[in-house]
Amino acid sequence: MSVSFPGRRWLLFPCLFLLSLLGCTTPKQAPVVTTAPAPLPPPPPPYGPAEIKRQVLASEIGKNRFVGFALYDPALGQMVVEHNSDKYFVPASNTKLFTFYASLKMLGDSIPALKYVVRGDSLIFWGTGDPTFTHMDLKNTRAYDFLKNRKEKLYYLEAPFSSTPFAPNWSWDDYNYYYQPERSVFPIHGNVVKFTRKDGLTQRYTTTPAIFKPSIKTDTARYPHKDTFVRAWRTNELTFYPKHASADFSVEVPFIPSPEMTVRLLADTLKKKVTLLKNRALPQGAQTFYGLPSDSVYKRMLQVSDNLFAEQLMALCSGTLSDTLSIERGIKHAVKTYLADLPDAPVWVDGSGLSSMNLFTPRSIIALLQKLQQERPTERLLPLMATGGRPGTFRSIYKAEPPFVFGKSGTLAHVHNQSGYLLTKSGKLLLFSFMNNNFNASSTDIRNEMVRIMTEVHEKY
Repeated sequence: MSVSFPGRRWLLFPCLFLLSLLGCTTPKQAPVVTTAPAPLPPPPPPYGPAEIKRQVLASEIGKNRFVGFALYDPALGQMVVEHNSDKYFVPASNTKLFTFYASLKMLGDSIPALKYVVRGDSLIFWGTGDPTFTHMDLKNTRAYDFLKNRKEKLYYLEAPFSSTPFAPNWSWDDYNYYYQPERSVFPIHGNVVKFTRKDGLTQRYTTTPAIFKPSIKTDTARYPHKDTFVRAWRTNELTFYPKHASADFSVEVPFIPSPEMTVRLLADTLKKKVTLLKNRALPQGAQTFYGLPSDSVYKRMLQVSDNLFAEQLMALCSGTLSDTLSIERGIKHAVKTYLADLPDAPVWVDGSGLSSMNLFTPRSIIALLQKLQQERPTERLLPLMATGGRPGTFRSIYKAEPPFVFGKSGTLAHVHNQSGYLLTKSGKLLLFSFMNNNFNASSTDIRNEMVRIMTEVHEKY
């Protein structure tokens, strides 16, 4: 028996109708959110004067120092970048560029080694300030051979010398270090004693010149100094401290020159008698014996920053003015005669730059670099300078080949500078002076920052 539920059909139709309506309705879409693309970073500014100056300024702030910068393009005849270029800076060994220029103007192609007269069987001679006599690095024997081979009796006469052994404001407590030998009329062996040991298994070492060996004491107990060899303050007594010595060493210590010491050293090295003449005026009619080519002396001064060479070159310059040697007179003459047209009057007190009283502006150094170009063609000038990646003070920096930086560095406490010539990859020759004073960072940090900026100039300008 079937049972039907007619009432449910009526319920079914409304449901089907409702479902059909729902199936025909388009569901609402979620709103589409569009975002604008991120803006592209601005293109880097073209590399040029504005970017170079920006980096110099950022470097000055970042390293907290006083910076002077000048970059000059001789092809354009104008400065490319300047920052504090008219301000005075302590130049340190950048001073040697001024000594170099004065020497080019006042000395000839060869260095006057000594002056002499012959009186019967006697040869009377005196110094000119030449720093190369029996120098241990240059191996110069010209004046040595001249005196060694003379048949006359040798008499040494001390020429008048009005300069002090140390220049104003030199650091007196550096007297024991190789870089501060005393200035004199007749330097011998570079005015230093050299101690060398090549066999660390023994305590033996060589002393050059050997006449200093008897004056050396040995102290094996105390630690009063960090140095291996220490000279007494105002005598030539020397003390060797083995506990500070490395297995192999080569140490140079300045000695105190005097007329008596000069005669002792001459007799020792020439192996013949040399007599000192005291209280005598220089004879008239002297002849000059010339030694090394001047360029070889300039090259050593500039590349290894030899302080004695720089001081003695200014003494040699003064010898062209008077029989009395005077470094100060040589400087004064050079400033008045050859440097009067610099943008800013230099404060120049010594030949080497050891004095912190020296003051030059970056733009005056640029002007001096231009003068050097006028004195020497580029192919003769640049090889005399310290060169990037080559032996000298630039040996560990600017190592690209071919070299692209030629110039002079300068370092004192809280001072580090570089000035010279820079070749760019685009073929430009630029003149630059980058000076840093009054910093409390290490000079290595300052040097690396300069190298970074100048290398970028080389690559991109």
